[in-house]
Amino acid sequence: MIKIEKAKASDAEDILEFTKCCGSESDNLTFGKEGIPYSVEEEAKYLSSFEDSDSSVFYVVRDDDKIIGTGGYTALTRRRLAHRGELSLTIGKAYWNKGIGTMLVEKLLDFACNDAGSEIVSLEVRSDNKAAVHLYEKFGFKKIGTFRGFMKINDILIDCDIMELVLNERGIS
Repeated sequence: MIKIEKAKASDAEDILEFTKCCGSESDNLTFGKEGIPYSVEEEAKYLSSFEDSDSSVFYVVRDDDKIIGTGGYTALTRRRLAHRGELSLTIGKAYWNKGIGTMLVEKLLDFACNDAGSEIVSLEVRSDNKAAVHLYEKFGFKKIGTFRGFMKINDILIDCDIMELVLNERGIS
């Protein structure tokens, strides 16, 4: 059974292992097979920072007890930027094209609008990752630019699109 819940500090080790798995099966991420370069203690501290936040959240997606995805929404904190935030997600390859990304984006956007009170959500996605671009476009995200050479993988520069969603244009309230 698939469920999405807020991550806890006790999820740190499993999340780090999940990032290693995902990093080894896809070059669409900002990390490779090494995963996120944090210790379990550092990751637990990072996850703890979301526990009492009204403006940022980090979710884990589980199939029974196995982590199959993660997603985060981080609102910007400077006063002049506090109306916006950034979305990120990772889904394990075995769960691509099964609606998991859709469920997670819905949950993240609901949080951004109804809990964080954000007005604009942005993200970066590999320009050639057509499935992810399609997912975001389905929610109304629009490409507003391109980071040329955003990532470098095996000495190849990879472009990433900058996409944004203005929440009140989508009718989210």
